[in-house]
Amino acid sequence: MTSTERATAAAPAPGPGQLAGLERMPLRHYGRWISAAVVLTLIALLGMAFARGGIEWSVVGHYLTAGAILHGLGNTVMITLCSMALAIVLGVVVALMRMSANPVTSTVAFGYIWLFRGVPVLLQLLIWYNLALVFPTIGFGDFQTRTIDVMTPFMAALLGLGINMSAYTAELVRAGILSVDRGQIEAAQAISLTPGQIRRRVVLPQAMRVILPPLGNEFISTLKMSSLAAVISYGEILESAEFIYYANNRVIELLIVAAIWYLAVVSVLSVVQHFVERRVGRGFQHSVKRTGRSLGRSGKGDAA
Repeated sequence: MTSTERATAAAPAPGPGQLAGLERMPLRHYGRWISAAVVLTLIALLGMAFARGGIEWSVVGHYLTAGAILHGLGNTVMITLCSMALAIVLGVVVALMRMSANPVTSTVAFGYIWLFRGVPVLLQLLIWYNLALVFPTIGFGDFQTRTIDVMTPFMAALLGLGINMSAYTAELVRAGILSVDRGQIEAAQAISLTPGQIRRRVVLPQAMRVILPPLGNEFISTLKMSSLAAVISYGEILESAEFIYYANNRVIELLIVAAIWYLAVVSVLSVVQHFVERRVGRGFQHSVKRTGRSLGRSGKGDAA
């Protein structure tokens, strides 16, 4: 062993103070660079394929604001709002029935959820639209009317989408109510709050924090599922696009127009959902931060 090697071996290990002056070498994330390059290459190839394909983008721009397309867009938004309103009302009722101590009520609610979650949405739309084959007339007593006059494409779409989503909404509401700590309900009872006050002031505000994120996702899913109403001749945006490309044979162009509008509306709903969730969860986030700060102070005190 040379003298230089002996001196190096005998030298003590550098302390923390000595390491402060050393240059820090950044980590090389070669895997990230390679994966990013692959993804960007695939996106570029996909864009080039659409740019060079047989798509008349001028036709897409022309029909993007066509009257028939905008009318179909309005029908899509309307059926989505009406279906979700029906789903929320029925979902809350079914959730309360499901949690009832009455075994008959609870069993009926369970059967409702089992039935309408198990049958595909498209099949439910077709059943509602063809209900006149089973019940030619509907009504009570002397007041009877033809089912075919009542079960219009809008009504069939409303019932098919709304009732199907109400089964999912009922489970969301039930999960949100069950997420509230039982001790808070008992504390509210101890200060003589009525059951209605407990639900409004204690259970519902906390349950909404759990219900809103998946409920927003269900809203967006309902918007997209409304395209299935085209099979029962409801004039939503996809059916409007189909009518146009049946006449001019611009199939891909009109489908791209419908896709652009779906993406636009979903993007707006996603932004609204984000702000609503942040608004509802504001108090919870503040309490979590306060808890974290208090835990941090207690940890420092223990360490001292």
